[in-house]
Amino acid sequence: MTISEETVNRLLETAIAVQQVPAPTFDELERARFVQDAFSQAGLADVTMDDMHNVYGRIPGGGGNPSGGEIPSGGEIPSGGEIPSDEKCLLITAHLDTVFPAGTDLSVRRTLGRISGPGIGDNSLAVAALIELPRVLREAGITLARDCWLVANVCEEGQGDLRGAREVMRRFGPSPAAWIALEGGFLGRVCFRGVGSLRYRISVRTGGGHSWFDFGQPSAIHVLVDLAKQLTELRVPRQPKTTFNVGVIQGGASINTIAESAHLELDLRSDDPDALAELVAQVERIRGAFAPDGADVNWEVIGRRPAGSLPAEHPLVACALDALSEAGFDADEIDTSPASTDANIPLSSGCPAVCVGLARGFHLHRLDEYIETDGLGTGMTQLLLLLQKL
Repeated sequence: MTISEETVNRLLETAIAVQQVPAPTFDELERARFVQDAFSQAGLADVTMDDMHNVYGRIPGGGGNPSGGEIPSGGEIPSGGEIPSDEKCLLITAHLDTVFPAGTDLSVRRTLGRISGPGIGDNSLAVAALIELPRVLREAGITLARDCWLVANVCEEGQGDLRGAREVMRRFGPSPAAWIALEGGFLGRVCFRGVGSLRYRISVRTGGGHSWFDFGQPSAIHVLVDLAKQLTELRVPRQPKTTFNVGVIQGGASINTIAESAHLELDLRSDDPDALAELVAQVERIRGAFAPDGADVNWEVIGRRPAGSLPAEHPLVACALDALSEAGFDADEIDTSPASTDANIPLSSGCPAVCVGLARGFHLHRLDEYIETDGLGTGMTQLLLLLQKL
């Protein structure tokens, strides 16, 4: 199977068109409307947008329309228990949002074999693949055996906390035979283990004062630094990989002011739910014992991504690995390391899921982000082969 140069160029043009529509996390509506129109023009059935601004469309399978043409409203399962395998749908998702705030210069640069621009790989290319997939399937003469729902979802990045994927999971429940999460810059990866995380914002308030006249009064920054020191002494195992990071510290008014307020943000991660729970328990013990005089300390959970995984021998994993190999990747070049993606939600909820990529991406989450275009044909071939296996 070969993806034509014309198809690759069309995908790239669509990716640029998507990338030019701003979509900061929590503010994806403009891009969602763009995708909704594109889904309709692509001939998808049952195109709609939910209240969160996730956009849905359906490619009817060769077996007809077992779902009745409606998005499940809450993961209902027909009477009789498990849905027969020939009635299970496929689900392909790609997140709409980017890490870049409103007002970011979205200019794109094209050089030989490369396109650069904020969000081009993460995740405009994957959204473009959803838009173009119906046409690519028609051109390849492929009719899917099952209904295939395409969903462009919101709130994957940062403090979006996978809200979009959670809503998709709530609607479809365990009914999909497979959930494929697309990441534009992930080519060469098959991710079937989701890295779980818990994130805190810890805020401190004190009376503050003048650094000379009020010397000795509690400083919110001093209190926070003391807490941060304790947090950097958390114990983590070598395996499974488990990490912590104080990624943000902010506060204070000036160099000669005793800080009245300050806060830090703490990220805890592991691909093993038990290891993550133990790390959280350590933090909670520090929290219980930390009671500085003259300071109010507030702990807020600002993010919670569940860990989850499939066994390496699961049929979906085998299909995804085989598809990538058949598309031209050597088995020893395929990266199966865990990651934090929208696939965390189905993986932690009992729904078979993998995350795969379409092109090689570099400098993700940076203004000089870029993709290498020569791998896109391989990435799309992989996706078509995987869909045929399901």
